[in-house]
Amino acid sequence: MGKNNNEPKILIFDLETAPILGYVWGLFDQNIALNQIKSDWHLLSFSAKWLDKKGIIYKDQRNVKNIEDDKGLLKELWKLLDEADIVITQNGKKFDKKKANARFILNGFPPPSSYEHIDTLVLAKKHFGFTSNKLEYMTSKLCKKYKKLTHKKFPGFELWKECIAGNIEAWKEMEKYNKHDVLSLEELYKIMRPWGIGIDLNKYRGETLNKCVCGSSDFSKNGYSFQKYGKFQRYSCKKCGAEAKDGVNLISDKKKELLKNHK
Repeated sequence: MGKNNNEPKILIFDLETAPILGYVWGLFDQNIALNQIKSDWHLLSFSAKWLDKKGIIYKDQRNVKNIEDDKGLLKELWKLLDEADIVITQNGKKFDKKKANARFILNGFPPPSSYEHIDTLVLAKKHFGFTSNKLEYMTSKLCKKYKKLTHKKFPGFELWKECIAGNIEAWKEMEKYNKHDVLSLEELYKIMRPWGIGIDLNKYRGETLNKCVCGSSDFSKNGYSFQKYGKFQRYSCKKCGAEAKDGVNLISDKKKELLKNHK
């Protein structure tokens, strides 16, 4: 990590998995037994990026002899997660993290060292009322530079089907699609960050100077935040508008006692 430094290492990542292939007799209301599985799911690719750093890390299964053997991919992903203090995903708490963990344990990996997990899907559901919380919708409405791509040359399931079949053009599109997911997710998180849902990085820092969730230390006073027995100086970040407050209670001990005894 940053795990030995003052600045945390924040990893954005996204997985793509192969589908489960099986034998079925119909299209609807299928209850698939284990002995109907022809081949189980596995990782096809992953894309990752350190927040605010240049360069995207991308790995896939296009050149392996056995596409179902994803140990090489898992090794690279494990190293990144083990190094990260914080990870950012879209729907990663339900999908990406659990899928990665399943493949790790099935292939004999120990758990990566613990990390804080920020999921933009969870944040969207909790703090906003968007028409859709999908990455495609949110990035189309909020992001200026990177919006989630659609894979037009191989639409829908065709992209996964053709990658499994070894189509190099499909793999090229998968790479572009997977990388862009990470870029658009990074931009989306930065847009969401000032709304009281960014990571407080000060707990990772040894310095006494407080910084905003965006990394800026340029604040302006913006009134006070009141609690039952507290009054705290409130600030606004001049860079992103996020709110912060001082930890010093401006209400005297005498007044606090008066407030407690007031009926």
